[in-house]
Amino acid sequence: MSFHAYWSELEVALRAVQQAARLCRNVQAELRPGMLEKRDRSPVTVADFGSQALICRRISQAFPGDRIVAEEDSQALRAPENASLSRKVLSQVQAFLPDASPDSVLSWIDLGRDAGKTGRFWCLDPIDGTKGFLRGEQYAVSLALIEEGEVVLGALACPNFPLSGEPEERNGQIFFAVRGQGAFVQDLDLRGKARRISVRPESSPGGARFCESVEASHSSHSDSQRISGLLGIEQPPVRLDSQAKYAVVASGQADIYLRLPTRADYREKIWDHAAGYRIILEAGGKVTDITGAELDFASGREMIRNRGVVATNGRLHAAVLEAIRILGIS
Repeated sequence: MSFHAYWSELEVALRAVQQAARLCRNVQAELRPGMLEKRDRSPVTVADFGSQALICRRISQAFPGDRIVAEEDSQALRAPENASLSRKVLSQVQAFLPDASPDSVLSWIDLGRDAGKTGRFWCLDPIDGTKGFLRGEQYAVSLALIEEGEVVLGALACPNFPLSGEPEERNGQIFFAVRGQGAFVQDLDLRGKARRISVRPESSPGGARFCESVEASHSSHSDSQRISGLLGIEQPPVRLDSQAKYAVVASGQADIYLRLPTRADYREKIWDHAAGYRIILEAGGKVTDITGAELDFASGREMIRNRGVVATNGRLHAAVLEAIRILGIS
């Protein structure tokens, strides 16, 4: 594997998401049975903040002039009533950076408050797939580099990949891509050789496999079912959380990923799609919104000019968009 462009940025991105994924694993290992039923979000909150602190620190040290757009900020952690939560975040970060102080952790988190839009900036989702994290299933740490509205690099750490097998067999993988240089996957420890990945060359809708969000609030399951019926897709959908769905399509384990609007006023966040978008493109696939428009990463933190997301192996893209048009999904 030899990258002629963005080599330094890729090295930093891979190490950043790897370290953050390890922190998330440490927090996940402490989950107690029943937390999901009790709606206890404190573990994922700790992992979210800790992951963002580690990644923002690494980026700011390597590229001090770069801006960062990230999902979280430290406002909640600064509230007196959340002192215990703040201490837990600090403890998790100190497992990797023993000299980290409370103030430094908060300042690292707040490096992600940029508005994005023009120029060069990093785009971070410290934990994508909250419910998957709490269930011990799929979640991702997502990091992308955007220059003048174009995603030029994407790194997606998926600690619970592969999808099949017992939990102890899930060694975790990092999917990554650089513009014009292909898409790859490497074990989470980054010791083995990176392997090139590509989409599955399925051109018949009837033989396609598709995936969607577990949560119906994230994507309309009923609309997905209508599209599937119109296209003659016989296999049931694979439902999983996070941008791991992008990795599934990019690596040929599915052919279609649908993120269909559930509310007229909802707009996608750039950190939910940037890394996966570049990885699928480099794997030979295609990603647009539900109207066929290119995804716009230059409008700020939200993609205000887009509606939903359709990601495919490329060969099936036109058929999926036509089905959406015929069914009047908007």
